This record gives sequence, C-alpha cells and structure tokens, in this order.
Amino acid sequence: MALVTRRRVLTGLGATVAAVLAPPAGSAFADGQRHGPRPLWRAHAHNDYEHPRPLLDALDHRFGSLEADIFLVDGELLIAHSADQLDPTRTLESLYLAPLAARVKANHGSVYRGHRQPLQLLIDIKTEGSSTYLELDRQLRRHKGLFTTYAHGRVHPGPVTAVISGDRAARTPMEAQSVRRAFYDGRLADLGTSDSSFASLISDNWTLNFTWLGVGAFPEAERQKLRSIVGAAHARGQQVRFWATPDLAGPARDALWAELLAADVDYLNTDDLAGLEAFLDAHRTA
Repeated sequence: MALVTRRRVLTGLGATVAAVLAPPAGSAFADGQRHGPRPLWRAHAHNDYEHPRPLLDALDHRFGSLEADIFLVDGELLIAHSADQLDPTRTLESLYLAPLAARVKANHGSVYRGHRQPLQLLIDIKTEGSSTYLELDRQLRRHKGLFTTYAHGRVHPGPVTAVISGDRAARTPMEAQSVRRAFYDGRLADLGTSDSSFASLISDNWTLNFTWLGVGAFPEAERQKLRSIVGAAHARGQQVRFWATPDLAGPARDALWAELLAADVDYLNTDDLAGLEAFLDAHRTA
C-alpha cells in the first residue's frame, strides 16, 4: 500500500491536535478552571477508532481507557479493524500519539487537567506481533515523558500507559527489554504467572468464561469465580477487563455492569460511550 505524503499526514495531524485541545462548551476546561470534569477511569472505549472522532469522543465522555487496533504496513502503523479498511491517513501517530502528547503538554502533565492517574491506551496488534511491536516501540520512544515506563525493574508512571494486546508474538521482544514504554495484556491463563510490571492488565472474553448475560440472577458460583479472578489479579497489582459483554442498552447490560462494579472489575468495555458514561455517573463511581 502506498502511503500518503508527509504533508498530507501533517495537515490532518494539525487539525486533530487542534480538536483534541478544544474543550467541550460549558465544561470545566472551557471555563478555565484548574480541574476538568471528573474522569471515568473504569470506562473503556472498545474499538475507539470506529467512533466519528477517534480519541476525541472518548475524552469528551471522560473515558479512562481506549483501544486502537494497529497494522504494520510499509513501515507505518495504521489504524483499522480489518485489513480491508486500511487508510494511509489514519495512523497511530496522527490519531492518538501526537494528539495525546499535545493535550498532556497543554494540561501540564496529564491527560485530564488536574487528574494525575494515567489514561490507558490499549494497542491491539493485528499484524505479526514481534515486528509490529518493534516499530511501535520506536514510535513510542519519540514521545519522551508521555508513557509509563518500565526501566531496569522499576515502573515510572506517565500520563499515558500503553498496553499491548493482540498478536501474542509481541511478548517475546517485550520480555527481552530492560527498558520499555508499554505493558502486556495478559489472559486468564496468564493469571499468576507475572505481575503488573510486565502484564499490567488481564483481559478475556466474558462469554468463554461465564454463562450469565445479565438476564435473571447471576449464578452464585459464577459471582464467586469473578471475584476470585479479580482478587488474584489485584493481589499482583494487575487490572481486569472483559470483552464480549452485552452492549445493547437495557436492563441486562445494566445488571451485568452492576455486577462488574460490585466485583471491582477495573474496566467496563463498551462501544456506547454515552451509555456507559451515564451508567457510571448514576452509580457514582470513578
């Protein structure tokens, strides 16, 4: 695939950066206050790039985590869900890395003004994991100070924590690094095999591990299983997320989300940004 010229990419990048720095009308950002609206740290924007304004819509809804799928094509990291949707103007750098760097600079070191907790950027590798990760690592290194960093056995928090998911071959080069700007997205099979300095997140498919989809009572055995998973992850400093949870607005989704909150699951997965924002606000949770 032929890539666009650098001028075209930078033109689009400039527009994206300007948009990410523009506060929503009537928000605390717009009023010039020291703190922006309270972030919803447990809200995860699944396939964030499929929204009309990648990154920007999730930030406007105050999400604490978002997901970008990447393909390595001709040395560039392109954002798409599948290979037939690739667009050379939609790069990881232009849609996510540069706008986040600009926002953090404008907010004096944080994604959300006045809130120091890192935003999670889940990067799902869709092409061969090892080579794609090495290019990703090169691009992350361009943004000094932006990403939480593991260096020689210690973790140094940054405004954004990059977590690598997708093709499992990325694990090999990541484990070989004494310094890296990303962490690994483990599966339930990895629970107990590493701690948060490598696998900061444990994610898995809800439907492969639980039968309950929010209708009727949550089976007590499954409730205890969920809480055991969360407890084991938290004991190692890891966070937990499930994908493939019900995402159609209604009582079943709300019931399942409520059980996830009660079990202290760290991220609720959704494509419905406004729906999850309203749910978390109603439940008075971060």
